[in-house]
Amino acid sequence: MPLKPGRTRRLAIPVLALACAAAFVTPFLITQSASAAATLRLAAATRGKFIGFAAATNLLTNDASYRSIAQTEFNQVTAENAMKWDATEPNDNQYSFAGADQVVAFAQANSQVVHGHTLVWHSQTPGWVQGLSATAMRTAMQDHIATVVGRYASNPAVQSWDVVNEIFNEDGTRRASFWQNTLGDSYVADAFRYARAADPDARLCINDYNVEGIGAKSNAMYNLVQSLRAQNVPVDCVGFQGHLGTQYGFPSQVQQNMQRFADLGVQVRVTELDVRSVLPMDATKTQTQITYYTNVVNACIAVTACAGITIWGIDDGHSWVPSTFSGQGAALLWDASYNRKSVYDAVNAALDAGGGGGTDTQAPSTPGTPTASNVTASAATLSWTASTDNVGVSGYDIYRAPGASGGAFASVGTSTTTSFTNSGLTASTTYRYQVRARDAAGNTSAFSPAVTVTTTTGGGAAPAAAPRRTRSRTSGPAASKPA
Repeated sequence: MPLKPGRTRRLAIPVLALACAAAFVTPFLITQSASAAATLRLAAATRGKFIGFAAATNLLTNDASYRSIAQTEFNQVTAENAMKWDATEPNDNQYSFAGADQVVAFAQANSQVVHGHTLVWHSQTPGWVQGLSATAMRTAMQDHIATVVGRYASNPAVQSWDVVNEIFNEDGTRRASFWQNTLGDSYVADAFRYARAADPDARLCINDYNVEGIGAKSNAMYNLVQSLRAQNVPVDCVGFQGHLGTQYGFPSQVQQNMQRFADLGVQVRVTELDVRSVLPMDATKTQTQITYYTNVVNACIAVTACAGITIWGIDDGHSWVPSTFSGQGAALLWDASYNRKSVYDAVNAALDAGGGGGTDTQAPSTPGTPTASNVTASAATLSWTASTDNVGVSGYDIYRAPGASGGAFASVGTSTTTSFTNSGLTASTTYRYQVRARDAAGNTSAFSPAVTVTTTTGGGAAPAAAPRRTRSRTSGPAASKPA
């Protein structure tokens, strides 16, 4: 899990299995044909997978080339830093969501889904948390998860979270983090239960590095996931980070490792993939990089429960690698000038199921006419019959117009399911709604017929505000959580 630029990070210990790698190496020539899919997201859609990137908020705002690639090439987004504890709650009970909201809004605008990253981690957690007593630390963890996850619980774009991150040493023992030392083994199960309470529908993941292949560390992860699920702890997903290096052997039995976790009933995903090299690059290193990326893609494709792959960044010029691993870099699919590299072509071709360019132009079918339910003075829930598509519907766009006739329709939200609740409406007011479907290639359906909804007159009592919780501190006065 890369840190912000300039911060120190543990050096990923390589999985030394070069001899075993040959069993899974797929030769891939550096020179690629021009028949790859138009974009990575289209190629991934043909496989029913996501292809994502780690988003830097400053680049989304200030770099048009970065933003263009992010919009067109990917259908999933993970915030590189904006959802971590030091970004969202730098001081006790003082939350900041500007960066996190920006990532979510960007994803919604570009028909992408968001993976929340990360809730409980030994790094990038403020000092005020690390010094708490056991009781106060557990309360702080619960409050933080409830607030951060709860903020996006009703947002259909935010579909999953890294709940607990990097808890193991290389030998499979527990990392002696402040979480472990203060709270003991139970903090992992507690964190997952708090996250489930905050969002009953989110997919909840445990994430780590150097667990891609079968070995002591991945065995410890496997045993923990098996044990937690046996205790009804809501672990839904296992993330394999995938920070690899061409100077090390490819991890052994990656596909088999993914499959054994899948057999436990969890989803698996590659969460932070990059393949760094000692600089300068040469043809041999480039070929090894292509092979490693291709191997990871092939493993994910081969395992039905593998949801997809997130690349940890877009271009070499903004990668975390050079500032962390001296003399190393060139880890990503675009160079520092945003030129596609040969490894981009390799990933695209490995994902592209159909061949021949993957130029999907077929629009989804038109959704059914929406129906309204649970209409109140300020909200209404819409539902509709699902659309169909040759590759698969990725979501729906919901549009609203004022009045029973006339007035222009404008977008009011998106949904990845066949329902949507529109809140913030005015009492005793009539609105019209239409829905259209979209697929990962960007094709959109015709709009559904409109449904007319009139809100009620109101007058009912507003929902009661959540009670304030107080947190006991090791020193100083108790701080109350803002309503």
